[in-house]
Amino acid sequence: MSSLHEECGVFGVFLPDGQTGVVGPAYHALYALQHRGQESCGVAVNSKGIISCYKDVGLVGDVFTREVLEKLPEGSIAVGHCRYGTTGVRNRDNAQPLLVNHLKGGMALCHNGNLVNAGELREKLELNGAIFHTTSDSEVIAYTVTQERLKATSIEQAVLGTMRRIKGAYSLVLVSPQKLIAARDPHGFRPLCMGSLPNGGTVFASESCALDAIGATFVRDVHPGEVVVADNDGVRTLTLNEKCDSTLCVFEFIYFARPDSVIDGSAVHTARLRAGSFLALEHPVQADVVIGVPDSGIDAAIGYARQSGIPYGVGFIKNRYVGRTFIQPGQTARQNAVRIKLNVIGATVKDKRVVLIDDSIVRGTTSARIVSLLREAGAREVHMRLSSPPFRHPCYFGTDIDSTDNLIAANHSVEEIRELIGADSLGYLPVECLDKLADHSTCGFCKGCFTGVYPVAPPQEAAKNKFEIFMSQPEAEKEVAL
Repeated sequence: MSSLHEECGVFGVFLPDGQTGVVGPAYHALYALQHRGQESCGVAVNSKGIISCYKDVGLVGDVFTREVLEKLPEGSIAVGHCRYGTTGVRNRDNAQPLLVNHLKGGMALCHNGNLVNAGELREKLELNGAIFHTTSDSEVIAYTVTQERLKATSIEQAVLGTMRRIKGAYSLVLVSPQKLIAARDPHGFRPLCMGSLPNGGTVFASESCALDAIGATFVRDVHPGEVVVADNDGVRTLTLNEKCDSTLCVFEFIYFARPDSVIDGSAVHTARLRAGSFLALEHPVQADVVIGVPDSGIDAAIGYARQSGIPYGVGFIKNRYVGRTFIQPGQTARQNAVRIKLNVIGATVKDKRVVLIDDSIVRGTTSARIVSLLREAGAREVHMRLSSPPFRHPCYFGTDIDSTDNLIAANHSVEEIRELIGADSLGYLPVECLDKLADHSTCGFCKGCFTGVYPVAPPQEAAKNKFEIFMSQPEAEKEVAL
């Protein structure tokens, strides 16, 4: 029930030797990645070199009706995208894939992440005559690729040239008339993995759960700074000639990713269990039951219960048919939506000392409402534990918090937060424990939202302008999180 929201999910599939049938895998993969973005979605299909695209605002199941799916051509290459926008207006224009036609051939591009130099690049492109139709960083990448394509010997070399110009977080999938290309930024901020299909096809996805959904076998993660090309000649890779330090966003393990995914060598479910265990060691308490806030707090709650010996209980029922609370237009509506979305199981908490586990507190309003719901259901004590450290600093690499104004931990002490949310005690996961969560992972982590130390220095003016643009939008068009 976190207030933090991530950018999006990407998927790509290539079938060799003239095979067709990519629409079904793209559709089912996007369903598996739906948790990464519910604002809009789209699929682009390459059929005999001609790229067709369909996208719209809404969930995968609502946008891709049977009628729509039947009209899409059954090509040999496809890319798909589901979006949660961190900046920009919520409309169809900002939906992806982005379809571009140019003299070197068409392409469709999907992007996950945020660039820190998007404003600078956009200004230069506009001065050179580029006309932008969206407010997303993804269009900056698409224009840069087309510029690089004019001087590059191949589309993959153009992507590599683009990677030398853009800075920040990006996991990309791109379809050209003959190729499927995947690329990951030199820091590996956002996840991207590769798999294989039984028919010899190659797939790329933000998370391995999408591979499972279509019967693909996980091959490996796309490395930071790597470009992977799949075409009828096979699969090959290119890399940047620069140092690539892996700093995956640690929130992938805490909240963003699905628990059944494996990212950079570590199971997300296991990482969350470990977070709960560390919480029990760092913040023990005498209690009768441990409960988790659905969905991302449940695994950590199980870990806390196992480590502490306090029984685990199911404390909430989540209504799966309610839209996400952060899109509600007013604070009162958002608070009421919490009650509609979550209902307390009174038999679990009545007259009990409760340990409540959630992944994070951003603004604090949702946490206060959940604590209140537990007290209304008869809980004697509520001890809140968070499977992340205090969120004190903005994120510039793909989440929707780029100002400290609404970050409760940036403006209040732990004790003040405890009082504001109405808990009997409050404990956060120490920053030192973050590197221990993914014990089989080969990557490092970006922890800038907790420490203020970022792998890539965000240009302050660019970040300020991006926030001002966001805040100047009409109220109904802002994507405000609780």
